Amino acid sequence: MARANRQGIRAGAVVVAAAAAVAGTAWGVTALVEPGPGRHEDAARQTDTGGTGGGSDDGAKGGGGKGGGAQGAGGGAPRSQIPDGIAHASESGGNAVNITIDDGPDPQWTPKVLEVLEKYDVKATFCMIGPQAKAHPDLVKRVVAGGHRLCDHTMNHDTAMDKKPVDYQEKQILDAKKMIEDAAGGGATVEYYRAPGGAFTPDSRRIAAAHGMRPLGWNVDTKDFGKPGVAAIVNTVKTEIGNGPTVLFHDGGGNRTQTVAALDQVLAWLKNQGRPTGFPVRTAPDAS
Repeated sequence: MARANRQGIRAGAVVVAAAAAVAGTAWGVTALVEPGPGRHEDAARQTDTGGTGGGSDDGAKGGGGKGGGAQGAGGGAPRSQIPDGIAHASESGGNAVNITIDDGPDPQWTPKVLEVLEKYDVKATFCMIGPQAKAHPDLVKRVVAGGHRLCDHTMNHDTAMDKKPVDYQEKQILDAKKMIEDAAGGGATVEYYRAPGGAFTPDSRRIAAAHGMRPLGWNVDTKDFGKPGVAAIVNTVKTEIGNGPTVLFHDGGGNRTQTVAALDQVLAWLKNQGRPTGFPVRTAPDAS
């Protein structure tokens, strides 16, 4: 299914929104996928559903293209240069793929995921839960040492936080950011913010961007959280990668045996396809 694309264009304090339904599998389109089982509803939504602040592009839009030429922009861009539009495109442009890993770090599964990434010399973006990072600082440091990037996935993965007051959203985001950065040590910074279940609001996006974190969406939900089987996870990536470059896996939330095996196969397939990997854009507008 094609997802309706929306792009907000802001001029001064006036926002004019235009929405158009787009069909097909171009990389400018985000696939609409069903929510996973249980508490984890990632891929159910990536649009603003509440709040009063913000502006810029919303999350219904898929990533792709060259990402505005922002290659190498991560890891030190001034906060004033971080847009609050939800990113999907790759800094590397072309047909590069962004591997993103959610809900860790986990002492059993994060090391296994890191081993697979190292095997293929792939760098990924790890979207971490604040208390998990605090509990496992060694893993956060290992992620940073491996050249991967950090992403804030809030304090407790509240998929209904878009229905909560702004001060609650801010605390969820900023407390987690501090925990992750404290665990990382050495001046490492959190460069992205991914809302649990894609429950972004204009306020949460604004808060994240104001603190140096680019809101981060996804184009392909591998559905690995529901443990559908290795073959199903791999097939989802192969059939949906045309929707855009950012792929969602998990290293937390339970037994990730299938995820580890599927990630290995996906990275091998991408290599055989001549598809490089990279990081999501931080300072560039998302490609449309």
